[in-house]
Amino acid sequence: MKPRPNARLSSRAMAFVLAGGRGSRLKELTDKRAKPAVYFGGKTRIIDFALSNALNSGIRKMAIATQYKAHSLIRHMQRGWGFFRAERNEYLDILPASQRVDESKWYLGTADAVAQNIDIVDSYDIEYVIVLAGDHIYKMDYEVMLRQHVDTGADVTIGCLTVPRMEATAFGVMDVDADGRITAFLEKPKDPPSIPGDPDHALASMGIYVFDWKFLRELLLRDADDPNSAHDFGNDLIPDIVKNGKAMAHRFEESCVTTGLEDEPYWRDVGTIDAFWQANIDLTDFTPKLDLYDNSWPIWTYAESVPPAKFIHDEDGRRGQAISSLVCGDVIVSGSEIRNSLLFTGVRTHSYSTLDYVVALPGVQVERKAQLKNCVIDRGVIIPAGLVVGEDPVEDAKWFRRTDAGVVLITEPMIDAWRAAKE
Repeated sequence: MKPRPNARLSSRAMAFVLAGGRGSRLKELTDKRAKPAVYFGGKTRIIDFALSNALNSGIRKMAIATQYKAHSLIRHMQRGWGFFRAERNEYLDILPASQRVDESKWYLGTADAVAQNIDIVDSYDIEYVIVLAGDHIYKMDYEVMLRQHVDTGADVTIGCLTVPRMEATAFGVMDVDADGRITAFLEKPKDPPSIPGDPDHALASMGIYVFDWKFLRELLLRDADDPNSAHDFGNDLIPDIVKNGKAMAHRFEESCVTTGLEDEPYWRDVGTIDAFWQANIDLTDFTPKLDLYDNSWPIWTYAESVPPAKFIHDEDGRRGQAISSLVCGDVIVSGSEIRNSLLFTGVRTHSYSTLDYVVALPGVQVERKAQLKNCVIDRGVIIPAGLVVGEDPVEDAKWFRRTDAGVVLITEPMIDAWRAAKE
């Protein structure tokens, strides 16, 4: 069927979300769940940002490729993203690595994850594919990037961050000409090329790619037959297109969704304990760098039916209060002082405890007189009465995971070991 000439490009596109990675730099936070399924911002999971961007951009066909410890992610998709209706030409498919091509093959790389599902993408009857990473925090209108892709006649359009040049050493970097055409793709270069006319900045890959599906389909089939390929977009397909085709850079600032309160385009890879803690704590700022209160670009997620938060006790030293903090539903702050912290759904804090710069994931319980500072507490952990964390670096590192920056990760097995040693 020929598309209407005035139809948004997003109505002829699908989002293919790569959500199979463990995210090993998050250490024990990903022992039970893949990185895209890690909680963020009080109510959401990391993957909700990429999916919400697609939905808000007008994309109604999505596929999510999973692999590492996918149960938590799949359950979240079923509970929070089950509103797509096939009769409205909407689809959201979860595509676990399931040996669909060969009994010995799981997903071998990012490109292979798409290649193994070519028949499913074909069934969507779409013209464009947006390949997304499922593990970054940002708000972006993909329709703007699609429009640039079509207008420039590119074989691939790559989403790019503008970063200080020497910070780009940790990224894949685009060397571009004055028209934004990519002339070289460099993986973590020691001396990153600058943007033409801007010697202090470079363009770093966001891991977002737009393709015409017919073009990508042929490319994937050729790559699948190449025994020397790692079957990866960044290592194999993109460098090949840069060399032999037309690759264009799309600058994130041109499609970043803001409310006017943010002072710069917001994108975060929350792939380390420090970055995860900082991005969550940043949300408690008076004017946060990421505005989650923008109803025109909502971050969709599993909306639990829970009672409101409650604050109880009003005595000196035993006052339930939260200052410069985010507190979710079903939280009870009982005679505790909460400062500069983010409490996820279902957290309980008990009398005479204090939490300062703490990210407490769902279901955490903090017993009486605990003193916590600069912590990330994993889901369901029960903090023992009187535990002090954030005051003695040596003692913290003895029982918990403490980063060089002083952020402490606390999980249930760590608490169990601490309890066993104290008994």
